[in-house]
Amino acid sequence: MGVPDTGDTAWMLISAALVLLMTPGLAFFYGGMVRAKSVLNMIMMSIGAMGVVGVLWVLYGYSMAFGEDKGHLVGDPFQFFGLKGLFGGEYLANATTGAAVAIPLVGTIPATVFVAFQAMFAIITVALISGAVADRLRFGPWLLFAGLWATIVYFPVAHWVFSFDGVTAEHGGWIANNLKAIDFAGGTAVHINAGIAGLVLAIVLGKRRGWPTTPFRPHNLPFVMLGAALLWFGWFGFNAGSAVGSNGIAGATFITTVVATCAAMLAWLLVERIRDGHATTLGAASGIVAGLVAITPSCSSVNVLGALVIGVVAGVLCALAVGLKYRFGFDDSLDVVGVHLVGGLIGTLMVGLVATSEAPAGVEGLFYGGGFDQLWRQAVGAGAVLLYSLVGTTIIALIVKYTIGLRASAESEARGLDDTEHAENAYDFVAIGASTVPSRATVTVREA
Repeated sequence: MGVPDTGDTAWMLISAALVLLMTPGLAFFYGGMVRAKSVLNMIMMSIGAMGVVGVLWVLYGYSMAFGEDKGHLVGDPFQFFGLKGLFGGEYLANATTGAAVAIPLVGTIPATVFVAFQAMFAIITVALISGAVADRLRFGPWLLFAGLWATIVYFPVAHWVFSFDGVTAEHGGWIANNLKAIDFAGGTAVHINAGIAGLVLAIVLGKRRGWPTTPFRPHNLPFVMLGAALLWFGWFGFNAGSAVGSNGIAGATFITTVVATCAAMLAWLLVERIRDGHATTLGAASGIVAGLVAITPSCSSVNVLGALVIGVVAGVLCALAVGLKYRFGFDDSLDVVGVHLVGGLIGTLMVGLVATSEAPAGVEGLFYGGGFDQLWRQAVGAGAVLLYSLVGTTIIALIVKYTIGLRASAESEARGLDDTEHAENAYDFVAIGASTVPSRATVTVREA
């Protein structure tokens, strides 16, 4: 029990709202990249994740992530079940006696605010996976997969990475406290975790019919850019909010987030210009997200120069990595692997190279005289999360596949999942009062 700092509390409430906004932003980003007949389904996969994970988080997810460590695997799922013990106290100062508020705290903020902030991380991590399986995954099985994956994969990994000793429990996760790998805002727990899960689910589900010979062009690039803009805006809550206070760490991470993202966007566009002869809006949006992903784990451990380097490396390598699906034959529909898995690995590992003691984390990487000490810690942390998520996702995906089934039928894919899964269409191409017999032009548009 204690008195919360009002400035820190206000910033963390804003940050939680910003991170929540990222999920609708992701819905637009992904929705614009699919064909017109599947845009609503794509949006609904992100929105559906909000519902499923939001409920599970307050029931037992927060407790699994931030409860007392059990066997170096997960937090006690019953310690904060239903947020037990986190409500209560004097919420308002007594006007008569002048007694101050005294409520459960995490650091300097109300425990409920910390719960809300971390809930948004859980939601968007699950939503990220959906981009790898666009156009062919049924909505009901997706919701089941989302709930199982959050429970079996995300909540334990969040415990490893985000639960520090003495903050919400006496003993926290092993990556944060024993390995001491730096992941300030989720390069491992969010992006590597979701990236490898997307790859596994795409392989288990199988390729879209017609891929890769049939072009699957984005149907609405303004949606894509709008989504990227909302993601960038919300990401300041993601990174600067992870300072868990209105302080200098938040300011430093805000700056490194801006710098790396700008550099990554320019680097991606340069790769496009050299390789393809054109710099595209899709490339700009993708470069923005790649930079945001890469700076997420490292934003507290690098200076401006380090942020620039991370941004350039992420922009170049992620732009090249999106082509790996054609080389290796896995249908990662919207490049979750190329952007989130590769970007998350880049940002996590480069902490071990360009971290500097002048940054808030106070560690030094190889290029600043710190040797290989931090680099091996980063590599072990990234590898552990990747391997655990790979195995866990494979088991979950196969269970769902061989029980209720994952994939839409050939007819559903041809008609579009908007129609077959939701009985809706994003666009009405037939004008009011028009003939009931569609013109050839209308049919052509609908088939696109």
